[in-house]
Amino acid sequence: MDTTFETLEAEVLKLPSAQRAKLLDRVVASLDADAARDAAWDDIAARREAESVQFEPLEDVLARLRDERA
Repeated sequence: MDTTFETLEAEVLKLPSAQRAKLLDRVVASLDADAARDAAWDDIAARREAESVQFEPLEDVLARLRDERA
């Protein structure tokens, strides 16, 4: 390993966890060069989250399953 890397690693590991987390976020963000892809995924996630979900009462589900087995 490069001594510069080892020195940097040692210094980073001395940081408080909150600062290490912030640094990690920045490093990961710098590796992700496809902002358009990320924006598309964020859009899909937001749409799915906004969709309303209809729940069926448990009794109805159980009755339908019983009928299907019969």
